[in-house]
Parts: sequence; structure tokens; C-alpha cells
Amino acid sequence: MERILKIPGDVMEALRLPPDEVETELRKELALALYQRGVLSSGKACALAGMTRWEFEEVLGRRQIRRHYTEKNLEEDIEYARSHQ
Repeated sequence: MERILKIPGDVMEALRLPPDEVETELRKELALALYQRGVLSSGKACALAGMTRWEFEEVLGRRQIRRHYTEKNLEEDIEYARSHQ
């Protein structure tokens, strides 16, 4: 299911972004905000932002947004890495 987000014209005009960057920037900002609140996983936030995992991680670091990474996630990543050597 897709949704269309309607943004008032006066808000669009107030954005200090080049017109060709508006959609990309709004998607990125929404993805970051929802990830930070714990509403979206990092994978889904990356998809919404249209970014690779590495690009998204870089932005999280620059913005000092805390990652939602548990000890269980670490164990899963280590297990995955070991099984794909």
C-alpha cells in the first residue's frame, strides 16, 4: 500500500531547497525521524530514504542519532558473518 503525503503549497514554497532535491530530502528527513523514534527499523528507514545502509549509517553518525542495535543484533550479525565466510 502506498500513501501520498500532501504538503501545503506555502510550506513547499518556504523550503530552502532546490526543487529537484525536495522529495529526496523530505523522504530522508522522515526516515531519520521515524527511525530515531523507533517507529521504523533501519532497513525500512533506508528504503524510505532511498539510501544504502552505509549512506544511512553515515547520516546517523553525522546527526548523532543513536542506533537501535542490541546485543541480540550483534550475535545475529556475527553468526551471519561466520556462516558466509
